Amino acid sequence: MAQEKMYPMTEEGKKKLEAELEDLKMVQRPKVIDRIKIARSYGDLSENSEYESAKDEQSMLETRISTVERMLQYAQIIDNDDTDKDEITVGKKVTFQEDDDEPEEYTIVGAAEADPMSGKISNDSPIAKGLLGHRVGETVTFPTPGGDMTVKVIAVD
Repeated sequence: MAQEKMYPMTEEGKKKLEAELEDLKMVQRPKVIDRIKIARSYGDLSENSEYESAKDEQSMLETRISTVERMLQYAQIIDNDDTDKDEITVGKKVTFQEDDDEPEEYTIVGAAEADPMSGKISNDSPIAKGLLGHRVGETVTFPTPGGDMTVKVIAVD
C-alpha cells in the first residue's frame, strides 16, 4: 500500500478542521437527510428534482466529510520551536519584496489552511516552494506561472 500524503497544518488549522467536521456531521448531514426524507415523501422519485438535488448535496457533503477526516487522520502539526528563527518553514510569516514594489507578507501553511485573501498561502504554491528553506536577507529567484520571480526576504516571524 502506498504511503498516505501527510497534511502539514498548524494547531489552529487542525482545530478549524475539527470544528468543520463536527458541523458537517452534526448539523449539515441531518439537514440533508431531512431534505431527502421530505423529497421522498412527494412520491415518484424518477421526476423528483428536490430528491435529486438533495441526493447530489448529500454526495458532496459525504465527499467533504471523507476529505476532512483523511486530512485530520494524516495531519502533521507544524512545530517551529526546533527550527532556526530566520529560516522560512511551513507555519512562519514571511515578508519579502520584489524589486521596488511594496513588501508582501504571507504565512506559509499547509494546503488545508490556505486562504490567500487572509494572507495564508499553501506550502505547495509556487511562491512558498520558492521561499521555503531560505533566510532573512537572501535574494531568491524561483519560477511562477507568470515567469521567474526575484524577491528579497525581509523578515521571518
